[in-house]
Amino acid sequence: MQIILASNSERRKHLLNEMGLDFIQVPSSVIELNNEHYYTEVATFNAIRKAQDIAVNYPDHLVIGADTVIEYQREIIGKPNGLADAKNILLKLSNASHFVVSAVSLQSLNAKIRCTFAVRTEVHFKAFTPEVVDQYLSLVHVLDKAGAYAIQEHGEMLVDFIEGPLDNVIGLPCQALQKALNAIKPFLN
Repeated sequence: MQIILASNSERRKHLLNEMGLDFIQVPSSVIELNNEHYYTEVATFNAIRKAQDIAVNYPDHLVIGADTVIEYQREIIGKPNGLADAKNILLKLSNASHFVVSAVSLQSLNAKIRCTFAVRTEVHFKAFTPEVVDQYLSLVHVLDKAGAYAIQEHGEMLVDFIEGPLDNVIGLPCQALQKALNAIKPFLN
């Protein structure tokens, strides 16, 4: 059964390649929902909608939908609206911790597979100055990244330590995904 990643994310593509999976990318066009208080539910709902969007057109395939959100003080921190917003977001997160929740939905309509899960990682940021933020923003394109950072790109400038899977912060919890794929393997053609 062909696997489809319902995302255009280069980060997720890279992680799936590292897992050794044979897949194609067919990006979902659904508009992500955002509710400032229900971060796990929002990520889960978005992942399900992305997988469903593609599964309808590829009912014999296994579709992977994923969504990652950042929660800070019970508020979702989305993608920045520009560099000034990115700087404000990073300064708000300085010397504090936040949660990264990645939800994944596996769906195959004809095989009647629906498996959804979410993984949470706590990220602790260093205390840093506006100058460090400016330097970081000059090195990393962040406008397409929730929380205005990419841990895999000069993350050492911002991150003190994490509690939970690193790949979850990058956008796809690979160990949990592998576990789910192993669980549904008997149902795949």
